[in-house]
Amino acid sequence: MNKNSTFKYSLIALSVSSLLGTLAAPVLAQEASDSTEVIEVRGLRSSLAESAAIKRNSVGIVDAISAEDIGKFPDTNLAESLQRITGVSISRVNGEGSEVTVRGFGGENNMITLNGRMMPAASAFGQNQGGAGRAFDFANLASEGIRAVEVYKTSKADIATGGIGATINLITTKPLQNPGTIASVGVKAVSDTTNRTGSDITPELSGIFSWTDDDAKIGVSLTASHQQRDSGTIGASVNDWRVNRWDGEFSNISIANGPNGEDDLAWKNSRITNAPAVGQLFSTPNNMSYDWTDTQRTRNNAQLTFQFAPNDDLTFTADYTFAQNNIIESAGSKGNWMTRNYDTVAFDNTTPVATAILISEDTGGTKDNAYAQNYSEQTNTLKSLGLNLEYYVRENLKLNVDYHDSNMLSDPDEPTTGASSINVNLAAPIGLRQNFDFGHELPKVEDEAINDTIKGNGNGLYDIGDLGSQYLRFFYNRQETDIQQAKVDLSYEFDEGRFDFGIETRSMEMTQRESYRQPALGDWGVNFPMDVPLDLVQDFDVVGEFSDFDISGINRAGFEGSAIALGQYFANLYDIEYAYNRDFGNDHLVAEDTTALYFQVALEGELGGMRANFLAGVRYEDTDTKSRSNLLIPTFLEWNDNNDFFLIRPTETSPNVGESSYDHLLPSLDFDLEVTENLKTRFSFSQTIARAGYSSLRAQVGSIGTSAPTLTGGTATAAAGNPSLVPLQSNNFDVSAEYYYDDTNYVSVGFFEKRVKNFIGTEQVKEPQFGLRDPTAGPRALAAVEALEARGFQVEETSLFVMTAILDNPQDFPNGADDYVPGITFGESIAANYNIRGNSDDPLFEFATNKPVNNKEASIYGFELAGQHFFGDTGFGVAANYTIVRGDIGFDNTADPSVTQFALLGLSDSANLVAMYEKDGITARLAYNWRDEYLASATRGGSNNPEYVESFSQLDLNVSYDVNDNITVFVEGINITGEDRRTHARSYNQLWSLSDLGARYQIGARYTF
Repeated sequence: MNKNSTFKYSLIALSVSSLLGTLAAPVLAQEASDSTEVIEVRGLRSSLAESAAIKRNSVGIVDAISAEDIGKFPDTNLAESLQRITGVSISRVNGEGSEVTVRGFGGENNMITLNGRMMPAASAFGQNQGGAGRAFDFANLASEGIRAVEVYKTSKADIATGGIGATINLITTKPLQNPGTIASVGVKAVSDTTNRTGSDITPELSGIFSWTDDDAKIGVSLTASHQQRDSGTIGASVNDWRVNRWDGEFSNISIANGPNGEDDLAWKNSRITNAPAVGQLFSTPNNMSYDWTDTQRTRNNAQLTFQFAPNDDLTFTADYTFAQNNIIESAGSKGNWMTRNYDTVAFDNTTPVATAILISEDTGGTKDNAYAQNYSEQTNTLKSLGLNLEYYVRENLKLNVDYHDSNMLSDPDEPTTGASSINVNLAAPIGLRQNFDFGHELPKVEDEAINDTIKGNGNGLYDIGDLGSQYLRFFYNRQETDIQQAKVDLSYEFDEGRFDFGIETRSMEMTQRESYRQPALGDWGVNFPMDVPLDLVQDFDVVGEFSDFDISGINRAGFEGSAIALGQYFANLYDIEYAYNRDFGNDHLVAEDTTALYFQVALEGELGGMRANFLAGVRYEDTDTKSRSNLLIPTFLEWNDNNDFFLIRPTETSPNVGESSYDHLLPSLDFDLEVTENLKTRFSFSQTIARAGYSSLRAQVGSIGTSAPTLTGGTATAAAGNPSLVPLQSNNFDVSAEYYYDDTNYVSVGFFEKRVKNFIGTEQVKEPQFGLRDPTAGPRALAAVEALEARGFQVEETSLFVMTAILDNPQDFPNGADDYVPGITFGESIAANYNIRGNSDDPLFEFATNKPVNNKEASIYGFELAGQHFFGDTGFGVAANYTIVRGDIGFDNTADPSVTQFALLGLSDSANLVAMYEKDGITARLAYNWRDEYLASATRGGSNNPEYVESFSQLDLNVSYDVNDNITVFVEGINITGEDRRTHARSYNQLWSLSDLGARYQIGARYTF
């Protein structure tokens, strides 16, 4: 069929047809008579009608969100819009939607495409976040240039693999789909209530222009937007929770001796309230910190599209998408670390893992309370070029050729060094006694006593004059992803359906660099007190910035300053190079080359007098992977003292390479039956894959070390990536029923199950690394053991090192083993002058190497309930959905902290309720979104703790008024009730992080020409 038919279509039908262009839908486009009514897609109700039509006419489970008008998407953030869809929930960064989770699978396991093309991902902002993930960050894209978003919850043979949760396709405007000249300009003023230091009002500008000639043969469109947002956060955090088992003997918790030096159990027990039972797990915090950030974000987006259709059978399309997101963050913290030599401890023993909620410490001296100052800047840039040729070879045979070249770069942009982040650690070394109270939503820290006469200004006050320097730190994080993708598709239509065939090649290359440098200033002990210039710091009551939490009893002292100014000052003062480390301890490449073939058949007919659609296909993919990590490959793990070891590395890197390949044959089947004119039932089955994260695929070997000599029970350890990982593979089942009783009104219910294998867990393997030899288990060490035992000396770490050093240096010890002298003084002199390296006679170290492996299977299942209804011509409407997600592997909070657990992440129920009104030029939408608590990590910190993100709800409001056919004014409110975010570990009182969030308001106007 010629696509430029002389028959008219309604604009809704045209939109649906274009949106489903690559969707294997057996419902063929139906020609309409010239009398068919043309319906303009404009406004909230029309947008919902279009989305309902896509859902209804698709084969498989597909949901969509459509623009309400040209340049007007329902939400200013694409992720915020996606969360309105059943089964979709989001994570937020700085109060804004970032990554999506679909049916329990997070961003790593969802495929994001732009006009059907795979999107590259790169995100490396901030400290120790070098990036290496596949998850696309929706914060990089403005919504104004997006025509619609499709969410494919079931897979088809012609859809690229990678989305076990879903494939999410972003669709942009094409000029030939909107003949004529169309233009729209929008302006917004944004007020973020969390802003503290930036502009109270920031601008957003957007515009779209689309033109075709009179014959709709040539078309050009351009969309562009510029957005600035200044915001801030106030929060609290704990960097780790230590988990141990209570033994009743105080061997794994330290209680200070009594005033008379008592060290007996009776005294120590008297200092404990609600002590855990013997054998029960208990948890104590490392620190408590109050944190702030001030963020400036500037986002520029543009897309240029050119189309040429010389005749009805041929269309050429070229499009270029550019998106740039510059993020600047000034941050700081007021931190109290713990000596863990407690005076008193009270436990909350109402949960299986007892939590130390009241802690008092006598610091034993003047402890340094930390005040870190940080500056970070990163620019994320997306460049995407697409070329497409659509040619009707014959009336029923269509050829589609598509090429895509895209790049995503997350690049450091700090103005003075080009690093990602600069951090200056300051401290006030005056703390004598401190109390911690974790029995509140916001934990409380009080410095009960100070002494500023030793390392402070001696005025008896907790003030700026007591500050001294500790460390200057530089972080460099960079990630870049390139994708080249080419596809050729053939589609042959026949009376009862269609055959589709295609071939695709895709080449992906991800590079990542990361480095860290930490030159000492006054060191952790603040060895050069009061070296902070008073004109570079200011008093800052960070605790007073909390608006939603009780802050009574918390020490209010705080300070802030420019990390750049302070860093430059201290670099000059202590003659330190002001630069990041360019040796790049992490320098990685992961490349994937994929070739795919697919075939599918779509059939339309009747079954028992009911209309039925059938789609079956199979996709074959073959992938070759290569991982390369440039490493400073170690030559020796040198033995320097009893249990002290030092890794000797060269100054030049060498490549460590791993290669792998895998292939998959992935069937898919979709069937739907129109039981009545309004009732449609569906069944779908498919197999899908999702590839391992780049960080797991790296050819890296690191964290090489050992805890003690092998002969005294030490274990050598290492950590490694695994380039041989294969993708997760899922068998997916879906059944659903949908009842449509109007163009915009429907209810639906669905059940889904995903049976997934090859989940990635961690395995510990004993293996050599880089040929490193073990001097603590070779002939020299064995001879030292024999010599010590022969002379009646105990064999322990120090004596073994000293005797081995003596025997290894006969030129300095002519009497051999008889020159051995027991005691600390002699041992320290040996350690200061001798190091022991492995030689060819020593055995290879056997490193207990932790590496990711495919070793887990799990099932995820759930229900999706949805509906929307407009109440006749009243203008009022409502939309609601609820998603239930369950899995068969959760986290066991009572498991031993030494156990690395596998658990399904991101599983949570979610719900949306939207009240709407549209009439007489007024459009209003009040949207409520809720997500239940979910597990975000199963391996946080040194005790393999979980991280639970607590349930969160948000209320958004949008009201607009059409002044006339051309001008619309509007006001928007995001998170208008200022809901906050909180995470915890094994129990509620084990806070990980808390963010005191606020509302964001936007007022603006849009003019359509």
